[in-house]
Amino acid sequence: MKRSNLFILSLLWTFLACAQEVKWEGKPVDFSRGRLVVHPNKRFLVFEDGTPFFYLGDTAWELFHCLTRAETEKYLENRREKGFTVIQAVVLAELDGLNKPNAEGERPLINNDPLRPNEKYFAHVDWVVGKALEKGMFIGMLPTWGDKVDKQWGVGPVIFNEKNAFEYGRFIGERYKKFPNIIWINGGDRLGGGNNFAVWDALARGIKSADPNHLMTFHPAGEHSSSEWFHHAGWLDFNMVQTGHGQRSYAIYKRLLVPDYERIPERPVLDGEPRYEDHPVGWKPETLGWFDDADVRQALYWNLFSGSFGHTYGCHAVWQMLAPGREPVGLARNSWEKDLDLPGAWDLIHARKLIESRPFTERVPYQAILSNRYVPETDYLVATRGKNYIFIYIPTGWSAEVNMLRCGWLRAKAWWYNPRNGEAQEIGTFQAKDVKTFTPPSQGRGNDWVLVLDNAKNDFPAPGRFSSSK
Repeated sequence: MKRSNLFILSLLWTFLACAQEVKWEGKPVDFSRGRLVVHPNKRFLVFEDGTPFFYLGDTAWELFHCLTRAETEKYLENRREKGFTVIQAVVLAELDGLNKPNAEGERPLINNDPLRPNEKYFAHVDWVVGKALEKGMFIGMLPTWGDKVDKQWGVGPVIFNEKNAFEYGRFIGERYKKFPNIIWINGGDRLGGGNNFAVWDALARGIKSADPNHLMTFHPAGEHSSSEWFHHAGWLDFNMVQTGHGQRSYAIYKRLLVPDYERIPERPVLDGEPRYEDHPVGWKPETLGWFDDADVRQALYWNLFSGSFGHTYGCHAVWQMLAPGREPVGLARNSWEKDLDLPGAWDLIHARKLIESRPFTERVPYQAILSNRYVPETDYLVATRGKNYIFIYIPTGWSAEVNMLRCGWLRAKAWWYNPRNGEAQEIGTFQAKDVKTFTPPSQGRGNDWVLVLDNAKNDFPAPGRFSSSK
């Protein structure tokens, strides 16, 4: 048996032996539930045994390229403790990833030839994927950043054509098919049409020819969706949109995610790159300021309640692993280590707790419950429901006018859920009839709330606490 296979098998054995000891909030991480698949309703991801999977990602694009093993351990453990389940990282990285060696002094390709991979570089990638596996997290693996296909901006150089993209895809698919914690993310902040289409399509087909069992999507350029080019591609398992770093309005979700949710055939969809914490709004900090934790939460709940099966977080310093001596990209400030614990990164877990406290795969968008005549799109109220529960996100404290008759129950039990600390407070139980106005406990920017309505006949726990029904 090849040494690489022995290494991978030893990692899998180690992980499975200690899987029950790796816990998040008392819930065991268990890859023995089988591989990830698309739920029969085409809206969510689940394990083969039917267990729902909450995709909570972080963009660590430069993880393989910039960090030492000790730094990688620190980063992954930080994200594990916060409930992240997917780390999105790039093999052929954006920041001069072909010519600038990684932390171990290795470049990924010999003479920048996609058909001549450097074994020492990929051995480090193996180690990172294995470390994520130990911690119960998936790697959303991008085989290359987009500048190696279509330079436009970035360092490049362009090295891919249709033929070598397929062969590189087959190589990388073969190498990582044995790891259970891989989600393939084709693309890399680029459009998929024109001359790019054949190359991205070949890369995807190459991967799938060797690894048909791991799910795959496509990471598009800002304010675009994978569905624009690949919705009908046989290799695409779910759509990814990038709402990007210039919007503070729900309008971008109306333009990207909502139409994707309504496309036929149905596919799961999520926002794979929203506004980053500590990123200059529209790259104009002097006039527009910087995205903060309130912006993070707003994108998070708008995304989830509009039909997304999960969410990806990002921090401007963290994606590029900014550190002293490294040139900042896009006006980034601070370091990746300093920004690991920004408030928005902590707030994500409260959304995961809320979603997982109610039956997971029933959730659909449900704007029909709201009777408000007008709400600005910067303050937009978004509603979602399962059979016996309804969530309404209120970003800035506007009153929600709720058509209680559309609950479909006789009586509703209402709660306020605080997205900033995960605390729930009971409001009361009401007849599910007429239009009822709910005014949040506080108002203004940063004072966001989730109104939770439960069918009073159901014995649901307080929002954010685990339910035995999934």
